[in-house]
Amino acid sequence: MSTPWVLHVDLDQFIAAVEILRRPELAGLPVIVGGRGDPTERAVVSTASYEARAFGVGSGMPLRIAARKIPDAVILPVDAPTYLAASEEVMATLREQPGAVVQVLGWDEAFVGIIADDPEEYARTLQAAVLERTRLHCSVGIGDTLVRAKNATDFGKPRGTFRLTADNWLEVMGERPTQALWGVGAKISKRLAALGVTTVAELASADLEPLAAEFGPRMGPWYRQLGRGDGSNVVDATPWVARGHSRETTYQVDLADPAEIETAARELIAQVMADVVAEGRPVIGVALKVRYAPFLTKTFTRKISETFDRDTVAAEIMGLVARIEPDRAIRLLGVRAEMAMPDDARDGHTPTPSGW
Repeated sequence: MSTPWVLHVDLDQFIAAVEILRRPELAGLPVIVGGRGDPTERAVVSTASYEARAFGVGSGMPLRIAARKIPDAVILPVDAPTYLAASEEVMATLREQPGAVVQVLGWDEAFVGIIADDPEEYARTLQAAVLERTRLHCSVGIGDTLVRAKNATDFGKPRGTFRLTADNWLEVMGERPTQALWGVGAKISKRLAALGVTTVAELASADLEPLAAEFGPRMGPWYRQLGRGDGSNVVDATPWVARGHSRETTYQVDLADPAEIETAARELIAQVMADVVAEGRPVIGVALKVRYAPFLTKTFTRKISETFDRDTVAAEIMGLVARIEPDRAIRLLGVRAEMAMPDDARDGHTPTPSGW
């Protein structure tokens, strides 16, 4: 009898790969994509080719530092519409595979639910279909849960496959640090370490009481579940619905004058509200991200009563702007509006970390 499986499809060095397809002469060179392609400006790396990663360049690194690490790197500007078009071709290919249920996670990754006797064979067929249609390579993690499939992909990169199940989870993952888990970042890893939990195996066998005391009655047990690789194996093809919209800007010259800061904040608010209005859902929370020079970031949040009123939302965000420390130069501002969800149907799914 065929078995249900979860595949996690992750495109290899996606943005860099798309750029190399447009410029074949860049193959084999250290390619960095970020900002407007100018390392003298304030911007971060969106992606780097494997050749660039070998020098320690990674996503989120300031572009100027990346340029220092690789003086002869090819640095290109971000071209979001091209990447989106390439991503849509990949996702269309995944949906065309026999019996596939596809849950898109981002431009370069998706879960694919299948029923198969040989998931590796299915994965290789899928990889070949993506390559034939888009000329892009992908890696595929195979698992009996979403968590295991997601983590399996790391072992299949590049261009390969890897299977993680309940049978080999602890053998493969047990001695790895907790930060190797999907959903455990540096901050959570430090909090776990303070409880004496540093490896996946330790998290898998951790006492629930201290975890619940540290992370809450819902998230504490969920982190132990992560340590075991357990959880849902349901791939949900329901179209993704944004919980909120955000806009942010890194300024080439620090903002210092209060009037400049207010103007910049109101410009971001206008952009966010245009996105929110297009959704047709009320706002239930607001947030402001401030990055002071040289690089200290603070985030302020506030829950608000459901509202469609632009002026109310703007006033709430400007209330957060008033909390900005006076006489401190600002290099980045970000504004976010959280919206009410259409329903709670997706709340039973595996939680994922926020990206803002």
